[in-house]
Amino acid sequence: MSFSDLLMKDRTIAKPGFNRWLVPPAALAIHLCIGMAYGFSVFWLPLSKAVGIKASVACPADMSFFTEIFSASCDWKISMLGWMYTMFFVLLGSSAAIWGGWLEHAGPRKAGFVAAVCWSGGLVISALGVYTHQIWLMWLGSGVIGGVGLGLGYISPVSTLIKWFPDRRGMATGMAIMGFGGGALIGSPLADLLMRHFASETSVGVWQTFLAMAVVYFIFMTAGAFGYRVPPAGWKPAGWNPPETTSNAMITRNHVHVSKVWGIPQFWLVWLVLCLNVSAGIGVIGMASPMLQEMFGGKLIGVATAFNDLSGAEKASIAAIAAGFTGLISLFNIGGRFVWASCSDLMGRKVTYSVFFILGFIMYVSLPWSGQHGSVALFVAAVCVILSMYGGGFATVPAYLADLFGTQMVGAIHGRLLTAWATAGILGPVVVNYMREYQLSQGMAPASVYNTTMYILAGMLVLGLICNLSIRPVAAKYFMTPDELAQEKRLAHEKESGNGNGPGSGATAAELAQIGSGGNPVMIALAWLAVGIPLIWGISITLQKAVVLFK
Repeated sequence: MSFSDLLMKDRTIAKPGFNRWLVPPAALAIHLCIGMAYGFSVFWLPLSKAVGIKASVACPADMSFFTEIFSASCDWKISMLGWMYTMFFVLLGSSAAIWGGWLEHAGPRKAGFVAAVCWSGGLVISALGVYTHQIWLMWLGSGVIGGVGLGLGYISPVSTLIKWFPDRRGMATGMAIMGFGGGALIGSPLADLLMRHFASETSVGVWQTFLAMAVVYFIFMTAGAFGYRVPPAGWKPAGWNPPETTSNAMITRNHVHVSKVWGIPQFWLVWLVLCLNVSAGIGVIGMASPMLQEMFGGKLIGVATAFNDLSGAEKASIAAIAAGFTGLISLFNIGGRFVWASCSDLMGRKVTYSVFFILGFIMYVSLPWSGQHGSVALFVAAVCVILSMYGGGFATVPAYLADLFGTQMVGAIHGRLLTAWATAGILGPVVVNYMREYQLSQGMAPASVYNTTMYILAGMLVLGLICNLSIRPVAAKYFMTPDELAQEKRLAHEKESGNGNGPGSGATAAELAQIGSGGNPVMIALAWLAVGIPLIWGISITLQKAVVLFK
């Protein structure tokens, strides 16, 4: 058997004795690695001194941007490095949209392995870019190739988890997507430790760190990819029966082909729901730290002084508090992904998103009030709730899509929906950053520049609520006919039950009953420990940093 045969979807069909609880840690192994995209800013400051080592070597004022890209004699500006974020999320959305259909046919194992090659390979190319001081290699490596890995890795478990957990769709996708939010909690402190280890008189230690992390990530992601299994056709959890369409019209038992979703109104409504929710959330994430510092200034350390009038030492103390605040909201971002997605299984997806928009509106309009009255506690609480719903929106939307469009091609449909994330990644920061700069240029005090911005973001949530309330069940004309569904199942290497015992064949009723539960408890425990220990380590470090916020 060749290595390529091992990646075939036929080889990933679960056999009797396989426990479905082995699939979430496989998904987490991939998401915890690619989630480091959120933590890449840990490299910006060291990379801005990659030539000077102790201090940045500025490029000549008359050097063109194009020349600066290829120059190895002066240091990069952080603004140039920051383009990596834009590339990450634009490529994530576009690659997920382009290759989502291929993923449904190739299976999660092949997609996960390709994601591992792209993400880790991108880090290797970035290491070469740092070593030769060519930023275009970093943009190509981690930005473009790594961005493709982000897209494939992000959507690789969605369809599989929903099929393994039809009784808990929200919880299952919430567990995996929680890992994407938690990746930076592990990757950032790990990168910091490695850079300190590799740093020398002639190197800031970044290219060595990229190589080390590429190896670690490749091992973890490959293990996760090979841990994926898909349920045989006809499988369902013991004792569970699909809900009747008459009991919840928002949950269909039919299936939409991915090629049709661009023309379905409900898809665009969900697209707007996600885009508006994420735009508002990203707007807060991008400015959470400076917003806390500028709105409250010396009040954070018990001094009745505006931010601009603080001394250097006082600003350093406030910066430490802001760093703890950033860590705290990242925990709510992660926790919200699991908690809100799990709650959506009970409340329904439409109701959950309505809560996001109504409660979110209240939280956003409360932020200026908290700043005016100097209530740090209310401000922190509101931002934490906002970030929990930001993460919850990502984790709940795959189940929302499965409810509306069926499970057959939900991974591919989710991939196309992620173009909303790519759009939000530009829209949210633009609104916040340009509004802030404009108001500062008009002479407004730093403590007041965020008020109008928060009201604009709250207005986005009102639009999101209207879109969400407008979503209705998908019309019957958009669903695949029985013949079209049968053809799609053939392309996806799915066979009906009882067709034989070879690779990729269906299973008998007796075999189906032995799939999903049971299995080796030691293996299950080890799988969860493999992803749980790094996550707990990252959370503990973040909590230690967040403690300073309450001192």
